[in-house]
Formats: sequence, C-alpha cells, structure tokens
Amino acid sequence: MKKFGVICLLFVGLCSVGCQSKLAEENENLFRQNQELQSKLNESDAKLRASADPSQLAALQSQVADRDKALADQNAKLHDLEMQLRQPAAAGPADPGLAGIETSYNPAAGQLTVNVPGDVLFASGQAELKSSATATLDKIVAAIKKDYAGKKIYVDGYTDTDPITKTKDKWTDNLDLSAARARSVAAYLTAHGLSDKNVWPRAFGATAAKGTKPKSRRVEIVVQVK
Repeated sequence: MKKFGVICLLFVGLCSVGCQSKLAEENENLFRQNQELQSKLNESDAKLRASADPSQLAALQSQVADRDKALADQNAKLHDLEMQLRQPAAAGPADPGLAGIETSYNPAAGQLTVNVPGDVLFASGQAELKSSATATLDKIVAAIKKDYAGKKIYVDGYTDTDPITKTKDKWTDNLDLSAARARSVAAYLTAHGLSDKNVWPRAFGATAAKGTKPKSRRVEIVVQVK
C-alpha cells in the first residue's frame, strides 16, 4: 500500500487506507440501518391496512411516507459508499503529515505499505539508525497511531544483490543485514508508542530487489489495515 507519505498515495491509500477501512465500517452500519428502516416500514404498512379509524389513517400514511424517504436516502448513501469502495485504493486522498514518504495500498490483501529507502535510514553496510532518520519514522509512527492503532505491522528489511564484503565482520550475508535493519526500525517504532505485540520484523535480504540498487535497499512498513 500514490505518495502521501503513511499515506500520501494512508491502505493515491495512509487516508484511502484510513478511508477504505472507515468506509467499509460505515457501509456495514448503513446496511444495518437500511434493514431496520425496512422492518419499520413493513410494520407501518401492516398497521395501515389493519386500521379502520380514519383519524389514524392520515398519521400512518405520513409515517409510511417518512419511512419511504428515509429508506431511499439510506439506499442512496449505501450505493455511493459501495462505489467509493470499488475505486482503486491508490487513488485515495493525501495526508500532508506524511508528504514525501512513498506508500501504496493492496486492497486484496488489505495492506498499506510505507516504503522507506535504506539510504534514508542507514549508512552503507550499517544497521544503526541515522539521527536524521527519526523525522521520517516519527511521521510514520504518528500516522499509524492516528489511523491504525492496534493493527498488526510488519517491518520488512531488504537489500540490493551485492554480496557483503566490507562489513563481513558484522553480517554473514544480505539476509543477516536486512534482519538487523528490520529489527532496528521495529525497535524504534515500539520505543515510540507502538505495541511490541503488533510489530513484527521480517528479513528478505536480496530476494525482492528492484530496478536499481538504491531502490532495492529499503525497509517497508506494512500495516495490516483489515
């Protein structure tokens, strides 16, 4: 899971993501309200047909008309929400608090992914966070706390395909380095307010390299939004 930085694409997904999840919940609520209105409408119709008192007929007819209108309004809202939920999640609104951070949303998996370049986080061959990385990570933490509190979060470390040479004394291979980097980011997230029960570091080494080495060296923070 557009650049809205968790969420400039936040699940253009840190706000279609907040948005997708919230829309789905609202969709369910509207459907339930729809059912309740239909039940009340049927009850009013039954009373209307059973009543022989002319003084009650007008009142019941007015109630039925009001129910009809309310039901039509709910149906219209429900239809609009369904149409929004079918739109590509990547076209969601932006969160200015995450500007400059690459994100994407996978609606099938229900996952919002925040992609942070490794060069932003770490010096070459190292797994200790740069002091300059904290501003980016703080934005991500704030966005997750705001829209995805309690959601499971995977912190995935990746490297390029170059073999470990200069730092062979520290890392056995790229998988080892990616694991250490994922743990460093995960530790920062939990130290700044995210539950360690929800944050899971994972290592992928060079198994998912991208088109360039800088793009391949990255940490992806994957929020399971649904």
